[in-house]
Amino acid sequence: MSSFTRIGVVGAGLMGHGIAQVASVAGFETVVRDLDERVLDRAKRGIARSLEKFVEKGSLQAAERAGALERLTFTTDLATMAEADLVIEAIPEDLTLKNALWETLAGIAPAETVFATNTSSLAIADMAPSSGRPERFLGLHFFSPVPMMPLVEVVRGVGTSAETVDRVSEFARRLGKQVIVARDAPGFIVNRLLVPYLMDAVRVVEEGLGTIPDIDLGMKLGCGHPMGPLTLLDMIGLDTACRVAEVLHSGLHEERFAPPALLRRLVEEGHLGRKTGRGFYDYATEPPVAMVIE
Repeated sequence: MSSFTRIGVVGAGLMGHGIAQVASVAGFETVVRDLDERVLDRAKRGIARSLEKFVEKGSLQAAERAGALERLTFTTDLATMAEADLVIEAIPEDLTLKNALWETLAGIAPAETVFATNTSSLAIADMAPSSGRPERFLGLHFFSPVPMMPLVEVVRGVGTSAETVDRVSEFARRLGKQVIVARDAPGFIVNRLLVPYLMDAVRVVEEGLGTIPDIDLGMKLGCGHPMGPLTLLDMIGLDTACRVAEVLHSGLHEERFAPPALLRRLVEEGHLGRKTGRGFYDYATEPPVAMVIE
C-alpha cells in the first residue's frame, strides 16, 4: 500500500489532468490546481469524457467512474497543496517558472511532503534546491496520453533519498504503470534516445527524402513502431518537442538534438499538432491528411 493518500497536481493542462485522472481512478484523493479557471474547466470536461470512454469500452465500471470524479477537486488556490503528501508539478518546461513554483510551495507544504516534477528534459539538480527538500524531490516523468501510456520514468536526483525513490515508484505502480528508474542526466532514458530520432524525421521531411505518410509508414512497418515519428510529434505537440530538443541541445551540445528549421517554422506559425488541429497532418478530416510542406 502506498504511503501517499492525497495527491496534489499543479497544472491542469494535457499532462496535468491526465495525471490527476489516473490518480483518482487508482483511489487517491486528488486536488488539481491551475491559475486559469478556463483550463480547469477544460480539464474537468476532458477527464469526464475520457472516463466515459473507458466505461463504454468496458475497462471501467460506471461506479468506478463516479468514484473517480468524486475524488477530484479543482481549484485556483495553491494553498490547497498544503493538504497533499505528494505534489506533482506539470507546468510548462521553463526552469524559471518551475523554480518560482517550488520556492512558493516550499513555504506552503509541510516539510515531509514529497515533491515531484513531470519535466521531460530539465535537470532535477537545477530544481531540487528551490524545493527546500532535495532528499524528497525527484522527477516523475509520465508520457502522453497519461491514461493510456503504461510507462513512468522515476528520475533520481543526486540528493534524492532511496526511500523517496521507493515510495514514488510504489505510487506509480498503484496507478498501473511500469516503472523505470533513471539517473539525473539530460533527457533521462527515453528522451535521450527518442528526441534525436524525432529531429531526424523532421530533417528527412526537409530534405524531401519521402512524403510524410511514407516516412511514418516506413517506421511503423520497417521498425515495428506503433506510430510514425511525424504522427508522434503531432501528438506530443510540436512546441513541446521543440522546447525539449532545445534544452537537450543546450545541455549536451550535440547537433543531433538541435530542432530543425522546419520544426521551428511550424511552431512560429502556430501549427502545433493535434492540439491546434494542424501540424504535419491536418486534423480537420478523418483520417487526417498530410500537410504539403514547402
